[in-house]
Amino acid sequence: MDHRGTKRGAEKTEVAEPRNKLPRPAPSLPTDPALYSGPFPFYRRPSELGCFSLDAQRQYHGDARALRYYSPPPTNGPGPNFDLRDGYPDRYQPRDEEVQERLDHLLCWLLEHRGRLEGGPGWLAEAIVTWRGHLTKLLTTPYERQEGWQLAASRFQGTLYLSEVETPNARAQRLARPPLLRELMYMGYKFEQYMCADKPGSSPDPSGEVNTNVAFCSVLRSRLGSHPLLFSGEVDCTDPQTPSTQPPTCYVELKTSKEMHSPGQWRSFYRHKLLKWWAQSFLPGVPTVVAGFRNPEGFVSSLKTFPTMKMFDYVRNDRDGWNPSVCMNFCAAFLSFAQSTVVQDDPRLVHLFSWEPGGPVTVSVHRDAPYAFLPIWYVEAMTQDFPSPPKTPSPK
Repeated sequence: MDHRGTKRGAEKTEVAEPRNKLPRPAPSLPTDPALYSGPFPFYRRPSELGCFSLDAQRQYHGDARALRYYSPPPTNGPGPNFDLRDGYPDRYQPRDEEVQERLDHLLCWLLEHRGRLEGGPGWLAEAIVTWRGHLTKLLTTPYERQEGWQLAASRFQGTLYLSEVETPNARAQRLARPPLLRELMYMGYKFEQYMCADKPGSSPDPSGEVNTNVAFCSVLRSRLGSHPLLFSGEVDCTDPQTPSTQPPTCYVELKTSKEMHSPGQWRSFYRHKLLKWWAQSFLPGVPTVVAGFRNPEGFVSSLKTFPTMKMFDYVRNDRDGWNPSVCMNFCAAFLSFAQSTVVQDDPRLVHLFSWEPGGPVTVSVHRDAPYAFLPIWYVEAMTQDFPSPPKTPSPK
């Protein structure tokens, strides 16, 4: 029986197979906001490198076919009256969340474009590759009280890849998701259907089905502190009316939230929800979030626009508010922590960074399944055009 991969087995084979010995895990990284309250770090204005689409069957296409066009109700009209429950559940095709896609779609794009990446040869070897959603979780960590996370990290050809792992707690919650929460998720997608058209200048058609397999993703380049970033994130729509049709400035993020009636409800919204909205849109440089406020019956009758760069103003004078500098400084510190922890270049080696609210980020080390996430097709294709120096025969 082969014990490699288990702790005991690793000890047994230590002498015979030193290459199987896993690196020693690093110290931990604290997350308290007070430790990250310095000046705002350098963040390069994100530029779009390209995009891709996922169709109704979740198939990848290296083009913008899934991009939708912002088409709000006329301002002079009676205002919106969107029934977000319409079509549920009969016209709903939710994505299969059991399928763990990891970084695959982004890697597909990267493989297609690796030869002509801006930044020149060698840029990718210094970069961190991940999803925007993973970075969003890092940004909000110093203020998060509910949900922990796990990020798997592997270094391959110099590049550090970060891929989220569903925590046991998140999995349990997903499998036990109450019907009301499932409907709330649908309502968020339904709002997009009321606000977006398939072609510029045409009107939304809310009579069709809501299929959450369909997605348009932007691929962006940025840099946080000394860390070059290549990341991708889903984009709701582009505004054909915007003065700058230059992505990502033309993009609009659509959100729904509970209608609010008291100052306390608004205060709580600014402290918690607006932080997540800010982090999600600031990273890719999306300038605008348009929110639909729904009543208990599931109807949206009012819209409000939140410019991303003005969101912090709502909590600037709130001593229990959030601070963008803290978010970005923590994210930069985590990326430095990951870069210095993951030293070995090996696509089958994974450092798993784990965090639960109230504690520090900790690290464990794993090899191969189930944590290894860089697919063989990607590793092999990238290895083809990465000639290793010729091996000199060792003296007998």
